[in-house]
Order: sequence, then C-alpha cells, then structure tokens
Amino acid sequence: METIRYSSNIGVRASYDVIVAGAGPAGICAAVAAARNGAKVALVERYGVVGGNLTVGYVGPILGMVGKGTMRDELVRLLGVPDNDMIGITGKAHDFERAKLVLAEFVSHENIDVYLQSAVYDVVKEGDAVRGLILATNEGHFALMAKVVVDATGDAVVSYLAGADIEKGREDGLMQPVTLEFTIDGVDERKGVICIGDVDEVKLGDERFLDYCKRCADNGLLPHHLAAVRLHPTINSGERQVNTTQENGVDITEVESIFKADLSLRRQIELLMNFLRNNLPGYENCRCKSSGDTTGVRETRRVMGDYVITAEELAAGCRFDDAIVHKAEFIVDIHNPAGAGQAEEKIQYCKPYDLPYRCFVPRKVENLYTAGRCISGTHRAHASYRVMSICMAMGEAVGIAASLCAKEGCSPRELDVKHLQQVMTDKGIELFD
Repeated sequence: METIRYSSNIGVRASYDVIVAGAGPAGICAAVAAARNGAKVALVERYGVVGGNLTVGYVGPILGMVGKGTMRDELVRLLGVPDNDMIGITGKAHDFERAKLVLAEFVSHENIDVYLQSAVYDVVKEGDAVRGLILATNEGHFALMAKVVVDATGDAVVSYLAGADIEKGREDGLMQPVTLEFTIDGVDERKGVICIGDVDEVKLGDERFLDYCKRCADNGLLPHHLAAVRLHPTINSGERQVNTTQENGVDITEVESIFKADLSLRRQIELLMNFLRNNLPGYENCRCKSSGDTTGVRETRRVMGDYVITAEELAAGCRFDDAIVHKAEFIVDIHNPAGAGQAEEKIQYCKPYDLPYRCFVPRKVENLYTAGRCISGTHRAHASYRVMSICMAMGEAVGIAASLCAKEGCSPRELDVKHLQQVMTDKGIELFD
C-alpha cells in the first residue's frame, strides 16, 4: 500500500473522568452507570442516534438472562417489554422507533456529554496508557481526554488502535455471518407461525417449521443459506421481527466488504418477502415495514485480556471470585460461518455463569476497559455472551469500575475488585449465589 506522511495539531475539546466509545447496549449502560456513580462522562457514537443494535441495528428481542438488579431490567421496562417477556429467548421485540427517544432520554437524564456522528479516529497514548481519543466529526478532528476509556464499540476499534492483543473468528479465521434484520406487519395472528430460532420445535401443520424451511430450500424455494427462517413476535400485534438474511465470509472490519454485504442482504429481504407471502399461512398480506440502518454484526474482534473465558466454563456455569456479571445465560449460538443454521450439530446449552473482572481488562494496555461482544473469550464462548442482556450487564459493571478508577486515581489493573463488587452489591446488583 502506498503511504503518505500526515501530521496535524489536534485541539483538545474537553477532559473527562470516563469516555465511553460506542453507544450500543453495553455503551449506554457503561456511560449511565459511570455518571450515576459520580463521574464526568462523555459518550461517543459514530451514528446519529444512541442505542446501537437496540435502534439502528434493529435487533430484537433482547436475548439472554443475567442476575437480578442490573440495568438490563430497567431498560426492558423503559422499552415497554412486558414483564412476562423478560425471560430472554421467548420474549418479544421492542419498538425500534420508540427506542430512539427512550434511550436518548435514558442517557440525557445523567448529564452525559454525547458526541453523535463522531467516529473514533485514533487513540492518545502515553506509554502503554490510553489518555484519550481523537474523533473524526463534522467539525474535523479533535481530542477528548480521560482518566479511563471504555471500549464498547463492538468491533473493538479503540482496543485495536491502542495495540491490544486481538483475535478474530474460529481456528480457520471464519466468523459468524452478518445479518440485516427487518420488521414486517400485516401478519394474521390467528394463523401466522412464530419461530424463535434454531432450538424451536414449532410446527407448521404436522411438520416442524424449520424442517419445512429446509425442505423449501432443498426444492429451490429458498437459497440454502436462508433455510433457517426465524420469525419473532414484537410488542405490536400483527408484526414479526425477521432474523433470516445472511451473508457469509464477511469481515466487517474490512471496509471494502461493507457495501457489498449490505446490498446482498437488502436483496435477500425482497426474496424473503416473496417467500413468506407465497408459502406461509397468515403471511399472505404481510409487508416489510422497516429494516436496520446498518449491518447486523455477530462477530469481529475479541480483545484478549488478563483472563480468556471458554465455552466449557460457561456450559459448566463457572463461578469466579472476581465476578462482575453473575448468572449470565444463553446458548452457545454459533450461526454457521460457512452455511445455514447452526455451525455445530448439537446446541451447547449453558448453566448460569459468571464473567470475571479480568476478562474486561486488555493485555498490554492500561486505562482501558472493554465491554460488550469484544471482551476476552474464545470464539465459542463469545457466541453465548454476545447477546444484548449480557452486554448491558457488562457495560454497567465496567462503567461503575471506570468511575471508581477515576475517583481513586488508579488504573483498571490496580482497582480493588472486592471494593467494586461491594459498590455493585450496595446498588442491588446480584453477584453471588
């Protein structure tokens, strides 16, 4: 690649106790938690709205479970998800348009400085320590400085720029496929099937619905990579959230691949709409109401930390002395990187497990936390903890931790985890059996 030499004087716009990069489920919880614990907080977001997969990503329902007392419970109530749907995989998708206001209000109430349409351009480092971020904005470049930075970008942009140890994908380098979710309305609730995912045994007539979809793919009515048709209910009658489009072999951190993937996924929406109308009872008059504004990404970079958690530990329901997320639970949900449905023949279920503090502290870098799907774990472990309920709990824990580091003048690696756990339990967050 040809190179040029570029230098510029960057102005420092402001200084904070904590900067959170990424305003998705993990990021908004990190920012609000830090602010509620007394920190001066900046929240940086590359899109023009907060919420990430809760808004522009169009991901629903809010999957997974965690222990009692976390911000996850607060957020699902704010989003209008009924209490009897707050059980993870059988829940209903929220209203994405309403979420754009609700989540903005959630952040606004805490006097957080929010920088929208502001992408992380680079990090400011002093030795191994991250001291701030350089943002690319409509005003050009400027710097924000902080005592502690939280990387909740999903794609680990801050950690990558800071030189942390990074892994991607499974042993052959392949990652889970990308998806563009969309919402349809006009479904006849008396006849319209609901299919929550690959573990669902729901029938269409006398046949398992997912077996019917596979048979349709075998007969050419669907492309083979779209054979797992997932149709979630929403909080609005007559709607379904469709989690079926799929593009394999995409690394969303390689910018040349993004447009091609998005175009292919949007073409698949048209194909799927025709399939639904022509083949499923109750879907004859359905229409595509809306779709995600950005590609739905399941997997990119994972930041290797002081501890790397494994799927075997999650399956066993492991407990850790330095737990900061408790009773997290979801299947090891590996969407096939090289085909349709699940990557593994048998679904790996997990007992409620802990995530230890050490998974959130990157190797080789100081003054930096990770939160969300980019934390330190294996490819298979990531496939369980990447869902939004668990990411919200991660963000809240790390936000409180970052505020304590700023207050006590220590780095994340130096923080007394027992003190952090005490602060969290005093707030009503369940961390121990």
